[in-house]
Amino acid sequence: MNTSSLPSIVIVGRANVGKSSLYNCLTKTRQALVADLPGLTRDRLYGLGAVGGRPYIVVDTGGLSTGKKEGLDALMEQQTQRAISDADYVLFLVDGRAGLTSLDELLAQKLRELNKYITLVINKGEGLDHGLLESEFSLLGFAQPFVISASHGQGIVALIDKILARLPVPLESADIQIHDEQKKSVYPRIKVAIIGKPNVGKSTLLNRILGEERVVVFDQPGTTRDSTSHNFNYRDKSYTLIDTAGIRRKSKTGESIEKFSIIKSLQAIEACHVVLMLIDAKEGVSEQDLHLLGFILESGKALIIAINKWDGLSSEKRTKVKKELDRRLQFVSFAKIIFISALHGTGVGNLFTFIQQAYRSATHPLSTSRLTRLLELAVNAHQPPLSRGRTVKLRYAHPGGYNPPIILIHGQNTRYLPESYRRYLENFYRKSLRIVGSPIRIEFRDK
Repeated sequence: MNTSSLPSIVIVGRANVGKSSLYNCLTKTRQALVADLPGLTRDRLYGLGAVGGRPYIVVDTGGLSTGKKEGLDALMEQQTQRAISDADYVLFLVDGRAGLTSLDELLAQKLRELNKYITLVINKGEGLDHGLLESEFSLLGFAQPFVISASHGQGIVALIDKILARLPVPLESADIQIHDEQKKSVYPRIKVAIIGKPNVGKSTLLNRILGEERVVVFDQPGTTRDSTSHNFNYRDKSYTLIDTAGIRRKSKTGESIEKFSIIKSLQAIEACHVVLMLIDAKEGVSEQDLHLLGFILESGKALIIAINKWDGLSSEKRTKVKKELDRRLQFVSFAKIIFISALHGTGVGNLFTFIQQAYRSATHPLSTSRLTRLLELAVNAHQPPLSRGRTVKLRYAHPGGYNPPIILIHGQNTRYLPESYRRYLENFYRKSLRIVGSPIRIEFRDK
């Protein structure tokens, strides 16, 4: 579907009024983190929803405030302002249980200065008198406020119906959109999860790729809390980039919110096609990096390792880092390694060549005849050794799955094959099939 023509709806309001709950309700997902904690959302979070066959884009934002803002709060404010300026419709969310506040009045004054469709939405109205709520918040000067309960799903459909009635219908009909989607299915959207420890430059890299300040970048570990998805096209290929929260050691994971962020990061690994793992060149490979790589290896995902902040190293330091990479990353030797600078853009353009290679390697269909022919070549070149006095015979091979490629080999006494011969077959298949950036799993079946 061509999302560029869809109406966009941005949710704004002060902190902790239920913006992320409403976002999840409008998109019918649990993509946004929800907790009774002000300032939880920091980046713009985009999602797709539909009511009555009418699709739309929803944007969740950080809480607005007034007064002078510095550091991270200022960057969060900038993200919200960009979201408002790009949106077709603004939902101004207030808290019905907390009542009208002076901050609500100041924000209403700011929003009225914008040339946007704005609807006042009174959240948390379950069990309360709607007439009294509408009367109280009428002081904000917005006509026809809506009383809803995002957590209970009350009043949502009527709210969206009103919004969509004010917005133009996209030029493309639903039939045309479906037809376009079918045509594009030849080149499916590749999902790439950007993974790494806190403060290695994940959000900086995402902003560099997208060409805009889409997510908050701040020199403080743990700035990103949500896993945010961003669709874009590059050289006629469609991608979804998933920026994730940095994953720290368990001993350093104190806040329960951070634990939820880590869960969402691990879910992003499971949901993606290719993992882009960032490592800080200045810090080298840490134990936490190795733990993360172990999880990625277990998931079977295609893997690209980007060594970030490479431009700031001396030639002596670069040589040392390369030796460390060779020594400590042998267990993921299939992964492609690229040296980049997310801040300055060095090497970033080459990432997509590797992403395409890794994706094709992980998902390209294999045939039984080709796998069996390669097995015969491998056996003729190097016969399986005798193991415990038993002769191992390998008869034929066939595909067992994709992403990662799984090769099932049938034979006799295969359970006695030594590990060295298993690795030989894996390397033989990898080289013959030109598999780059993706693991291979070889499983054996006895007759």
